[in-house]
Amino acid sequence: MIPLTYADPNEVNVIKKITGKQEVKKHLEDMGFVVGAPIRVVSTVNGNLIVNIKNSKVALDKELAMKIMI
Repeated sequence: MIPLTYADPNEVNVIKKITGKQEVKKHLEDMGFVVGAPIRVVSTVNGNLIVNIKNSKVALDKELAMKIMI
């Protein structure tokens, strides 16, 4: 398992684990970041990511992206 920040752009990965405090996990879950969901990094700028999950594009800062393990 590696953090989402290390994913190759345009490669489809599967979320294996969400780390962090319960509030962070709930926030990510509400946005569709759940274990088993396919996720693809669209672009990255200074460690911040734009990802495609469940047919939506979502921007994540580096700190939040580090809590998503693929």
